[in-house]
Amino acid sequence: MRYISTRGQAPALSFEDVVLTGMASDGGLYVPESFPSLSADDLADMAGLSYAEIAFRVMKPFVGGEIDDDTFRGLVRDAYATFSHDAVVPLNQLDANHFLLELFHGPTLAFKDVALQLLGRILDHFLSKRGERAVIMGATSGDTGSAAIEGCRHCDNLDIFILHPHNRVSEVQRRQMTTVLADNVFNIAIEGNFDDAQAMVKASFADQSFLNGTRLVAVNSINWARIMAQVVYYVASAVAVGAPHREVSFCVPSANFGNVFAGYVAWRMGLPVKQFIIATNANDILHRTLADNDFSKRELLATLAPSMDIVVSSNFERLLFEAYERDGQAVNELLSRFQQEPAVLADAPLERLRDKFASHSVDDATILEVIREAHHRTQEILDPHTATGYRAAERERVDAATPMITLATAHPAKFAEAVVKAGFPGVPLPPHMDDLLEREERYSVLPAELDAVQSFVASHRRS
Repeated sequence: MRYISTRGQAPALSFEDVVLTGMASDGGLYVPESFPSLSADDLADMAGLSYAEIAFRVMKPFVGGEIDDDTFRGLVRDAYATFSHDAVVPLNQLDANHFLLELFHGPTLAFKDVALQLLGRILDHFLSKRGERAVIMGATSGDTGSAAIEGCRHCDNLDIFILHPHNRVSEVQRRQMTTVLADNVFNIAIEGNFDDAQAMVKASFADQSFLNGTRLVAVNSINWARIMAQVVYYVASAVAVGAPHREVSFCVPSANFGNVFAGYVAWRMGLPVKQFIIATNANDILHRTLADNDFSKRELLATLAPSMDIVVSSNFERLLFEAYERDGQAVNELLSRFQQEPAVLADAPLERLRDKFASHSVDDATILEVIREAHHRTQEILDPHTATGYRAAERERVDAATPMITLATAHPAKFAEAVVKAGFPGVPLPPHMDDLLEREERYSVLPAELDAVQSFVASHRRS
C-alpha cells in the first residue's frame, strides 16, 4: 500500500512513513493510492466477531504488511482493551430504525479515543523499531488533546505538546488534558482560538528546524492512521444492522471532517451506504458548501458544541481530492483561492458530493431543544455535539426504511454546562473520573505567537 498527497507534488510513501510524517511536503494530506475492497462475503463474515477482530481485518490492507500480523493484532487488542464496554462502540436503538453509535466508552469519553489509543501504540512501535524519539504537536478544540495524551502518555519514545484555545474548552475537557502529570506530557493554552493553534502546528510541520533534527509527528486527523482506525466503526456498526444485505445511512456531527471522511472510505471499500449526513453547529462551512456552494471563511462563533467550533475544515481537502477526481493541481488552486477570498466548487465536483452527502446546521437554541426532545422520546441525554446529529438525521434522511446510525461523539458528562442549560441537573462523570475536578492541573498560557510556542517546545522536550 502506497500513499499519495492531495496536492499531487509530494512523493508517494509507505504506511510507516505516512504515520511518522503526517502532512505531505507539498502541504497536502495523504490518502491511499487506491482504496482496498471489502467484498460482500468479507463483510458478511464479520457478523458476530469482536470489535478488535473486525478492526484487524479492516485495517490490515492499509498497513500493507509493514507490521507483522501477530504484532498488529496485539496492538489492536491492547488499544481496545482500554474501553469500558465489551462491545467497544455499542449501538443503542432510539426508535424503529434510528440507532446511536456510542463512541464514548474510551478513557476520555470521546470518539477520538477509538483512533488515538491505537495510533499511540503504532507510533511507539515504529519509533522503537527505528531507535528514534519524536515530538508530537497537536491542536485541539476540546477532545483530540485529551485522547492524544491518553494514547501517548505511556509511550517511551514520544513527548507530546497539545495546544488548546485558552478559556474556550469545557472545564472537563481542559482538566482531562491538564491533570495528566506525566513527564512526557505538556499542555499549552493559547491566547487565541482553535484556528490560531492549528495554524501554528501546521507552520511547525512546514519548518521543523526549531527541533534541531528531532522528528515532529502529528496525531490530529491529518495523520492517515487516525482515519484508518475510524473506518472500522462504520463497518462494524453497519454489519450489526444488516450490511451487506441492506444499505445503511450515517449521520455524523462534524467540523474538521476526518470522522465523516472515514465513513466515505468505508463506502469506497464496498460498504453499502445510502447516505451520509453532515451535522454542524453555527460554524457551518461544511453545510454552506454543500447547500449553497459557499466555500468561504466566516468569523468563529463560540457555541455550546465547542469541539465543532472550527472555521477551516482541514480534512475536507481529502474529500475534495476525490470530488475533483484526484486532480491535485485543481485542489491546490481551489484551496489557494479559499485562503484569499470566498471560493466556489466547480459544478461537477459539487454534484458528486451532493450525490452522497447531505448536511444540516443547528444553532445553540436548537441544541438545547434537541437535548430535551431526545430525552423525552428516548430517555437518553445527548451531549451537544451528538444533539446536532440527532436533529440532522431526523430532518435530512432520504429513506425511513434504511437504518440510520447517528454517531454519538462524546459522553454528556463532558459538556455538563449544556446539559444543565437544557434543564437537567447534570450527568455524573464515570467512576474513573469522579475526582477529576479536584485533581492538580499543569499547563502553560502562551500568546498566539509561533516563536513563543516553538521556543517552549524546543526547551521542554526530552533529549
